[in-house]
Amino acid sequence: MGDTLSKITVPLEVVLGATSSTVEQIATFGPGTIIELDALAGEPVSLRAAGKEIATGEVVVIDESFGIRITELTGVEPRTAGE
Repeated sequence: MGDTLSKITVPLEVVLGATSSTVEQIATFGPGTIIELDALAGEPVSLRAAGKEIATGEVVVIDESFGIRITELTGVEPRTAGE
């Protein structure tokens, strides 16, 4: 991979789950609102790079912060020696 290309910053996001709401429901959201997701506690989370899923993993706690331990790569081609 070219040196310049490998230094590009890509946004990463961890997706815990999803749900749907009407605009009317969203308009009522405020501090303390709880939104139920379609995922169960302990299920793998999805790691996305620039909106595309690249891995799944499990949520971990590092000191006072959350992190993700990657358990499976998805949607990416494995790299070979010399790349």
